[in-house]
Amino acid sequence: MDARVIAVGAGKGGVGKSTVALNLARALRTHGAVGVLDLDFYGPNIPSMVGIEHEKWTTNWTLAGPSMRRFKPVFREDLAIVSTGFVLGEDQPFGVDSMTAGLIAKQLIHGVAWPDLQYLVVDLPPGTSTVQQILVRELKCAGALVVVTPELVAHLDARKAVQMFRSLKIRVIGAIENMSAGTCPLCGQAISIFPSAPHDRSIWSMGVQKLVEIPLQIAADASKPIVGGLDPSLAPLYQQLADRVVADLAAEA
Repeated sequence: MDARVIAVGAGKGGVGKSTVALNLARALRTHGAVGVLDLDFYGPNIPSMVGIEHEKWTTNWTLAGPSMRRFKPVFREDLAIVSTGFVLGEDQPFGVDSMTAGLIAKQLIHGVAWPDLQYLVVDLPPGTSTVQQILVRELKCAGALVVVTPELVAHLDARKAVQMFRSLKIRVIGAIENMSAGTCPLCGQAISIFPSAPHDRSIWSMGVQKLVEIPLQIAADASKPIVGGLDPSLAPLYQQLADRVVADLAAEA
């Protein structure tokens, strides 16, 4: 697979990483064929977000070699989608060690009959543990994005994610500030549920570029991707993000 791999990570859960990854992938379609690889073992939400139900693969992962392309991605709205949820099932908790997680990830990358893609967006598990580091090594990323919300604790954890990528020689393209100040649908006033982190303790002080701010949506339905239908006001922001990512990757090629 010759696609440029874009890893989307976060220092902690609950920052909207999967939503950002999915909508980035949808916006990237204006630049070519796109796939989404959901490697979030702890909460593989991408399938449910695009309406994929009851997709379950069965195989002996210890015997399946990388050259054995046993599976095909599921297509939704021109996106080729593969998820750890296809392996674990919807209700099964993550209960494998890091070595097995690495093996499953290797199969999902190399053991799937991916179509000819220009970009593959990878939704990583939150955090910076051994599992995440194994996955990032296996992916051979062209670059990484970090999703963070405005508050201090999110930035402190996101700093660790930035350091992880850098220590693994993965270039951090930039970060997305999600759930920034939004607009009250009743009074029209700006609403911010998070106090902003001090600059000197934020990821911005590490030289990370803020690519886009995604405002908090009070009544957003997270099961429906924004680009292509939910909220027209946010679609240009995700398109801006996609365009900046593509330009960055082209400049580094």
